[in-house]
Amino acid sequence: MPDTLATIIDQPLIVLHPDDSVGIARHEIAAGTALQGGLVVASRVPAGHKVALKPHAPGDKILRYGQIIGFALAPIAVGAHVHEHNLGLSEFTRDHAIGADRQAPAPHLTGRGFLGYRRPDGRVGTRNYVGILTTVNCSAHVALSVARAFERNEMAGYDPLAEFPNVDGVVALTHKTGCGMSAGEPLQLLRRTLEGYARHPNFSHVIVLGLGCEVNQVGGLFDGGNPALRRLTIQGEGGARKTIARAVEDIRAILAEANAVNREWVPASELKVALICGGSDSYSGITANPALGAASDLVVRHGGTVILSETPETFGAEHLLTRRAATHAVGQRLADRIRWWESYAAAHGVSLNANPTPGNKAGGLTTIIEKSLGAIAKAGRTNLEQVIEYAEPATMRGLVFMDGPGYDPVQVTGQIASGANVVAFTTGRGSVFGSKPVPTVKLATNSPMYRHMADDMDINCGTILDGEESIADCGKRIFDRLLATAGGHRSKSEEQDFGAPEFAPWVIGPVI
Repeated sequence: MPDTLATIIDQPLIVLHPDDSVGIARHEIAAGTALQGGLVVASRVPAGHKVALKPHAPGDKILRYGQIIGFALAPIAVGAHVHEHNLGLSEFTRDHAIGADRQAPAPHLTGRGFLGYRRPDGRVGTRNYVGILTTVNCSAHVALSVARAFERNEMAGYDPLAEFPNVDGVVALTHKTGCGMSAGEPLQLLRRTLEGYARHPNFSHVIVLGLGCEVNQVGGLFDGGNPALRRLTIQGEGGARKTIARAVEDIRAILAEANAVNREWVPASELKVALICGGSDSYSGITANPALGAASDLVVRHGGTVILSETPETFGAEHLLTRRAATHAVGQRLADRIRWWESYAAAHGVSLNANPTPGNKAGGLTTIIEKSLGAIAKAGRTNLEQVIEYAEPATMRGLVFMDGPGYDPVQVTGQIASGANVVAFTTGRGSVFGSKPVPTVKLATNSPMYRHMADDMDINCGTILDGEESIADCGKRIFDRLLATAGGHRSKSEEQDFGAPEFAPWVIGPVI
């Protein structure tokens, strides 16, 4: 993909690779419009949708990014609109070629950093919350009631945290599981997620609330001995009212300690960025995703970590990552996770190609492979250093892949549990999302949506499509914003208090 679209910005069609058999409409194109090279558009083509650059017979492969995105379902003439009606997916072989494109590390960069919270164990937080976690849905109401005792009420002029300016808030993260589940993988996955949050450096203190009789017992969690962790059960305290009173009292007792931390300069190597795209459109793989990829490369070159996920939205493009695997074992582990997802989807009678949503398709994306090829651009060009399970700690620096679903709240919950302290979220249709206790920076793929949803978007990457800057320059701008946000600059989602309802651990296995 070119680093700039300036050479084609005045043309209605964007061609991303010399081998491509389709071009992307930069804006809506009317039927009968004559384009470059004498091509005439046969029917109206919406913005972001595909136009055939060559004739295709049924079964012919269709290329975008120089990669297969599907096959012709019917004869396709030059200038025809290419979408669901004539483009479909069939199985084809992808050469994983593990490690074939592995690169020597680029020179390390230094000098950039942010103001973070250095915790006693050396890890760095970007926010300073007191957290309330629940073991089971049965303790969710109690947890929310405790958090409400510390909510600011600007209209009433009431702020229970006014004396504690370094505390960002008290947040309850609740979920709908914890009982009626197997003690095997489903329970292990939930516990791994909760433990990842309990030890997250964006929490100064954590209270864990249980009911008392659930499968996911409080006593079976957090055996690491976190001194800032407190455990309560509703049955043990004598009911909901007594538990709320006890938890509120406990939090009031630790607020001074939580407030006694100050931001200090830390190097950019302490960044751990969750990479996510949601509400994608056809421009996602042209503007925001590759620009975030350029920012990801800067994070890695400064010694930091970026965490890619969305395994179903890597399907069909995974070979671009396995070829960059640092070791054969890392590449093989990603290939194995792809096979697991194929089996998982088949066992439940669904297709991975069902992943593109109605909004994705309205924005011009047709198959899961087309979506995956654009999504993977967020990972930049550095080597793949580690592949981890959902919510496992990311222990390597550089590019890490975390296995997980493509559903945004579930994916980000896992990435935060794995240690992400900033979230970078690209969107073309306009996703509204936040993620306590970690700030989310949202990147718009196109200028019209950015202007239309200005209260929700942090950065406009549509400037690339508008010819105002290169992918590399936009990537530098994203990198600067990630550092600023890590250092305390409030994101648009934080201004609207997003983040608590978006906590969504991956639920896997039967409810029994």
